[in-house]
Amino acid sequence: EGGAPNGSGGIPWKKDIPWKRSIPWKGGIPQKSVSGMPWEQNEAEADMAYRILIVDDEVMMTELLSDHLRDCGYDALVANSALQALALLQRQPDLVILDINMPGMDGLELCRSIREHIVCPILFLTARVTEQDKINGLQYGGDDYIPKPFSLNELSARVAAHLRRDERSRSRPSVLTSSELIVDLTQRTVSWRGEEIPFSRKEFDLIEFLMTNAGQVFDREHIYEALWGYDAEGDSNVIKEHVRKVRAKLREATGHEYIETVWGVGYKWNR
Repeated sequence: EGGAPNGSGGIPWKKDIPWKRSIPWKGGIPQKSVSGMPWEQNEAEADMAYRILIVDDEVMMTELLSDHLRDCGYDALVANSALQALALLQRQPDLVILDINMPGMDGLELCRSIREHIVCPILFLTARVTEQDKINGLQYGGDDYIPKPFSLNELSARVAAHLRRDERSRSRPSVLTSSELIVDLTQRTVSWRGEEIPFSRKEFDLIEFLMTNAGQVFDREHIYEALWGYDAEGDSNVIKEHVRKVRAKLREATGHEYIETVWGVGYKWNR
C-alpha cells in the first residue's frame, strides 16, 4: 500500500515513551514489571520491554517502523502477511500496528481474528482515509486509525498513549458506589467518606452481591446459593442474620438504610 512517513524528526523524547510507576528507568528503555524470585527475574530481563507487532505487506515499511520503535526502546515483531501475524500472536504483543490493504486476509479480517485471542490495543496504519474506512476499522475491533502519510513522532506518541491507557485499565480497581459508600472489589473494603467500615468475609460477599444487582429483589434461598454455592449444606435462615449485621454496621457508620426488606419476597439494595 502506498504512502510513507513524513516529518519524522528523529526519535521522540523519552517522556513520550510509556513507563510503569513501580519500575525505574533502566538505560532510558521502558521496562515491564517482573515478579517472582531473583533468578526468575533474571530470566525475564529480556522480556521486559513492551512488545509491538507490526503487520504490513510492504517490507520497507515494516523495516522503517521496527527500526524506529526499537530506537524508542520497544521490542518490535514484524509480519509481512496475516498468516505471519497469526503465528506471532504466541509472543503475546502488547500492541499491534496493522495495515489494511494486504493480499489474502486483509487487515480488517485479521483484526477480527486477532480480537478472538488478544485484548491489546490495535492501531490501523493505512492509506484508506474516508470516514467509512475509519468507521469500518473501529467496528472490526481497532482502537485507533492513523492515515498515511504519517509522522513517526505522532505514531510514537499514539503508541505510548495507548499503552499507558491499557496499563491503567488493567490495574484500575473495580469499584462499586452507592451515594457516598464506596466498595472496592479488588481490596475487598467498604468505606464511607474515607473511613473504612469493617465487615466479615461473608458480610462483604453479601454487600457485593446485592450492590452488583442493585434494585433487584432476591429471596434468602437465592442469596444463600450465590454466597455458599448450590451444594452447601446449611440453612438459608443464616442470610437473615447476615443482613441484620450488615444493616447495623452501615446504619451506624452512614445513617442510611441501604438494604430494603420486601416483605414476603426477600431483600434488595436500594439504588
